[in-house]
Amino acid sequence: IYCPVSLHQFVYLDELAETFDAYVVGKQDAPGVVVLQEWWGVNNQVKNHATHISQIGHGYRALVPDLYRGKVALDAAEARHLMEGLDWQGAIKDIQASVKWLKENGSPKVGVTGYCMGGALAIASGVLVPEVDAVVAFYGTPSSKLVDPSRALAPIQAHFGELDTYVGFADVTAAKSLEEKLKSCGVPHEVHIYPGCSHAFMNTSPEALKNQGAIDLAWSRFATWMARFL
Repeated sequence: IYCPVSLHQFVYLDELAETFDAYVVGKQDAPGVVVLQEWWGVNNQVKNHATHISQIGHGYRALVPDLYRGKVALDAAEARHLMEGLDWQGAIKDIQASVKWLKENGSPKVGVTGYCMGGALAIASGVLVPEVDAVVAFYGTPSSKLVDPSRALAPIQAHFGELDTYVGFADVTAAKSLEEKLKSCGVPHEVHIYPGCSHAFMNTSPEALKNQGAIDLAWSRFATWMARFL
């Protein structure tokens, strides 16, 4: 049903003529989904998410841009260092280039999803990248310095764990603040909070077994949202 993961090098032109790599999986002419990494980098977890997405419904072409240019963190301190060193405006350019590449290579519409840091960037792309047709964000919100979600252009669905302790970024207060901003701009939106779940509850982990009901529900909502808008 889907092709094996392949490695493409993308090029977009700006004053620095940057290039970056991306993993691509799924049927070529299917709707596209750009899948954005957590603060760890492009590790097996985000590749597994992309493979899962490629097999949802009638299938998607999932693309994971390497925002860290090959670096992958092995511990939280290194991950924090990489995220703090990220050029967020540059990452938005990477996302826009990824969306355009998918549209130029067979995907009629393209959504963006992401986890943690990638969730924040997914929401930002729904404001700053007009080519984005839908967003699903997991446990992350962008800083006010980067973007104002009340100016969103794309439909946005967002998922948060009730027990998330990343205050102002992914906790319940951040989730409710996001919901108020999305209400004010009038785009289709949903904000879901999952009881008993912590940050990164979608990941493979010892907690995943007890979170399986929430994980299944979140994927079901993801599938419905992307099918509606892509």
